[in-house]
Amino acid sequence: MKICYLDAFSGISGDMTVGALIDAGADATALVSALESLGTGARFQIEKTKRRGIAASKFTVEGGETKKHRHLRQILSMIAGSQLSARAKQNAERVFQRLGEAEASVHGVPMEKVHFHEVGAVDSIADIAGACEAMDLLGIEAVLSAPINVGSGTVNTEHGVLPVPAPATAALLAGKPIYSRGPAMELTTPTGAALATTLAAEFGSLPPMKIHAIGYGAGSRDFPENANVLRVLIGERQSAAEATTVAVIEANIDDSTPEVLGYAMERLMEQGALDVSLSPLQMKKNRPGSLLRVVARLEDRDALASLVLAETSTLGVRLSTAERRVQPRSIVEVAIPGGAVRVKVAADGTFAPEYEDCRKIAQSTGTPLKQVLAEASHAYLKNSR
Repeated sequence: MKICYLDAFSGISGDMTVGALIDAGADATALVSALESLGTGARFQIEKTKRRGIAASKFTVEGGETKKHRHLRQILSMIAGSQLSARAKQNAERVFQRLGEAEASVHGVPMEKVHFHEVGAVDSIADIAGACEAMDLLGIEAVLSAPINVGSGTVNTEHGVLPVPAPATAALLAGKPIYSRGPAMELTTPTGAALATTLAAEFGSLPPMKIHAIGYGAGSRDFPENANVLRVLIGERQSAAEATTVAVIEANIDDSTPEVLGYAMERLMEQGALDVSLSPLQMKKNRPGSLLRVVARLEDRDALASLVLAETSTLGVRLSTAERRVQPRSIVEVAIPGGAVRVKVAADGTFAPEYEDCRKIAQSTGTPLKQVLAEASHAYLKNSR
């Protein structure tokens, strides 16, 4: 599968995305031709430049209509009547639909009454349409993204001075991993956030891949402390162990009962924790205690940290991130006396019957759990021959 990894270490905007994809090999002539069919009257310039010594491509939209406020239906009509590829049209429509949902949520109005401000301008329309067309020109089958650097400070908008990330950007990035580093300014725009969150199927560490092309898209300013570029990595996804970024939540506890800790572990797993463990500790004043460690998806971190504080006696937790590598795996269902059992099968042939399925059968039939596990393993081996 040909994938595109968005490395937004200095944020992401629409023009940076288009520039990076052109830099990675998207046909600039074909792209400009498709954008001209939008009928905006704009001119499109692509030039090589540098940001902190990194060679990058700068995509600029010049002239065209000056109208900034458009309703969603007007923008979708422009896209539908253009010569963008069918897939690019579909993706551009999805991006604007997501933008419309975010704007409607921020302003508390129905979708059909949303009129786009900055993102309704010609340059933003061209950026979104251009990014989607460039993806199609490169034959990208899936998009993945790193956690996104949003910047900090404030930004001037049509609604006045607002904190970074601006309301629409924050709404678009809800549930996605973000952070703040670098200059005190907006690094991720609503257009960039909409592109990343609509097109990217996953957010996390760089996946196992064979890189075929690398592109850098330049932002408008050149910062003294970091290169203001978006990097894209284009290549084939590999079948190596999957690498993902996870949150780790820890607490040292010396004043909770085993019953409370056991219940907390159950609640954490029910609420989506990937793993929960307790390890014995020798704490201050020679008190025996326990280390509670929770491994969670980044988007579940805050909710599970709050659950630890609510369900245990600890007054604080430690939060960190770690890289988790997981072998590709599939689920195979086998039938045994008493019901069906799912079996997890790894790429190297290792397999394990699903414990919960086996436990339910053991309870309902009165069969010892170890016998149910053995029957499920035998059924899988028999079926896989």
